[in-house]
Amino acid sequence: MTKLDHKAPAKSRKKSGRGRPKHSDDGVKARGRLLDAAEALFAERGFYGVTTRQVADAASVDVALIYYHFKNKSSLFDGVFERRARPLVAARSDSLHAYLANGGKVTVEGAVAAFINPMIDLSLHGDAGWKSYFALVAQIDNTPWGGEIIHHYFDDNVHELIDILQSALPGSPKKELYWAYNFLAGSMMLALSGTERVDRLSEGLCRAKDLEAARLRLLNYCAGGFLAMVTAERLSGRA
Repeated sequence: MTKLDHKAPAKSRKKSGRGRPKHSDDGVKARGRLLDAAEALFAERGFYGVTTRQVADAASVDVALIYYHFKNKSSLFDGVFERRARPLVAARSDSLHAYLANGGKVTVEGAVAAFINPMIDLSLHGDAGWKSYFALVAQIDNTPWGGEIIHHYFDDNVHELIDILQSALPGSPKKELYWAYNFLAGSMMLALSGTERVDRLSEGLCRAKDLEAARLRLLNYCAGGFLAMVTAERLSGRA
């Protein structure tokens, strides 16, 4: 759960019969529409820039239905985040395990690819909501309270990656691997968020939303960062 504690006005929090689904299937569909609408709005405007009324309007339901399915706006946000976090964690873990099971030599490039590619594939080939979700993850990772949510869901994946990298770079200081991962995470989320600053800087030579064009460049950049940091430590005599 997040640390956000935004209580809706008493009038809004009152449960209304109008918002209650008549059938279980209707309830599941309405809950899904609420999560879809909230995901898009939170990704665009942030947690504080969205009201439950706006979510209900975007989902074409009565606002009372939000409080039927969720305790408050914070609970709705948690629902939005958790819905995609679990399949994402599973996809990355499966990718890392498959890489190790392949039986070839473990490399930094291979480990980084196994970690990042599932996210790019979901953004490219999953439903449209994945793009909103990754923009949301990038956004909350830069907030004082968002780091706690990121840690809760994604730390196990990161530790899996670090363990594989230690196999690829035996004797490397674990501290340097975590530093390098910190920079990888920033680069990865910037690429997935699709902000178009690079388009303007390059005067159209680069297209941020072209993830296939970004994929190999991102993988090479991140893997190169791990190798450069570890090499620098060894040359300095600290490793």
